[in-house]
Amino acid sequence: MKTNESSDKAIFGFWIYLMSDLVIFAVLFATYAVLRTNTFGGPTGMQLFSLPNALAETLILLTSSFTCGLAMLSAYKKNTKNTLIFFGVTFILGALFLGLELTEFSQLIASGNGPDRSAFLSAFFTLVGTHGLHIATGLLWMAVAMVQIKVKGLSDHVMSKLIRLGIFWHFLDVVWIFIFTIVYLMSHAL
Repeated sequence: MKTNESSDKAIFGFWIYLMSDLVIFAVLFATYAVLRTNTFGGPTGMQLFSLPNALAETLILLTSSFTCGLAMLSAYKKNTKNTLIFFGVTFILGALFLGLELTEFSQLIASGNGPDRSAFLSAFFTLVGTHGLHIATGLLWMAVAMVQIKVKGLSDHVMSKLIRLGIFWHFLDVVWIFIFTIVYLMSHAL
């Protein structure tokens, strides 16, 4: 696909936004790393987190990254039907991931382990919740993009937006890999 100069600038600007987002996540990871042992006598990550559930979330999100890639490949081939199908599957997987994350949050809060319980849980809810907020934003963006594809087709303008959506979705997958490793795996290793 040939992009025009304004599309190239928009994509470059989006990369700058992603780098600022990366700084935010880096600060949240650093905060979590410092506070992960500050349980105030409460439960630790090992006692609270279910590795099978976190692994299921990881596999769902990684699969959504794959289907997002298939959607983009279809878009580059100007195959509107497959683009919509694969973005639809990506949306469903993203919504499933977000549902599992919200279920984990509600179970933790219902058992008295909300963000006000300890510095560790406050850092956990902030880090994972920020990622979840980004997933919700990505899902909204994806829904709007699918409507635009239906209405406007795969024009250069729509393609520019889809490229940025794909970059954003893959970025969230990479951030989740770090969350899975640092929050869930390391809580069971230490």
